[in-house]
Amino acid sequence: MADRHKRDADARRKPRAALIAGPLALLATASVVTVGVLTGSSGTHVPVADSASSVAAAAPVQVRSSREVVSRSDSRLSARLQRQFDRNAERTATLRAVRHAHQRLWTTTLLNLWTGAGKDATEIGQIAAGEHVLVTGRKRTGRVELALDGHSRWVTAGYLAADKPAPTPVPKPVAKPAPSARTAAPAAPAAPAAPAGLSMAPCPDPSVENGLTSSAVYVYRSVCHAFPQITSYGGWDAHGEHASGKALDIMTSDHALGDQIAAYLQEHASELNLYDVIWWDRIWTPERASEGWRAYGDHGSPTANHMDHVHVSTN
Repeated sequence: MADRHKRDADARRKPRAALIAGPLALLATASVVTVGVLTGSSGTHVPVADSASSVAAAAPVQVRSSREVVSRSDSRLSARLQRQFDRNAERTATLRAVRHAHQRLWTTTLLNLWTGAGKDATEIGQIAAGEHVLVTGRKRTGRVELALDGHSRWVTAGYLAADKPAPTPVPKPVAKPAPSARTAAPAAPAAPAAPAGLSMAPCPDPSVENGLTSSAVYVYRSVCHAFPQITSYGGWDAHGEHASGKALDIMTSDHALGDQIAAYLQEHASELNLYDVIWWDRIWTPERASEGWRAYGDHGSPTANHMDHVHVSTN
């Protein structure tokens, strides 16, 4: 009996290998079933390695890189669109200003007309003194905007007035009795004495002298008589040396003529009490005359570099 019970107990006890193998087989079966469910029921099983490579192909790093490229492209496009928007806005503002201009002022001297107020503006003509012009009310960089024939034009500030300027009086000849045999004819009044080559006689356009010092007037009168082919000058305005009334611009783009004017000014620098002469991107000063002409430097435009006028100023 005791032996029988011992055999029965041994019969019910399973070998250790069988106890381990059963769960492993079940786990393997479950893994196969799970993979089959995840990869679909089409009967074609996708290997796990292939699935992993598919996921790696859409890695987040590659997506972020793509977005960065798109972002840079969008930024460049946005910058171009912004510039175009700003240009359109400026044109719209200009058209609106010209359309709504209603105030009229008088020009008090001959003025150069510019296409804009910036350094890149182009001079496109002149407007005479005594003209009743429409102003828009816009002011920039020392210039004011006019509405001329439906177009925007800019002139130097400081030369427009609410009242019409009085015309420059022209002296009338005075009749004098004929001299008798006993009385000699009186001598005609002479212009102020000036050294040879210089002059203090009035010039055809006296408006240039408005706001100038006596020394600058002396330069203007001397140049206008020595070079009658020059018909345009720039006198007082609200920038640089011109604001002091000591400077004069002699307008010419003729290189050879400008060289002659500059040489004339150098020759008479002491008599004219000159401070400096600037012409064709060069500067000369009596104080450093021994150095000759020196480089003036690029200031951004032909006008700023004094290539369309000889600039001269006095002490």
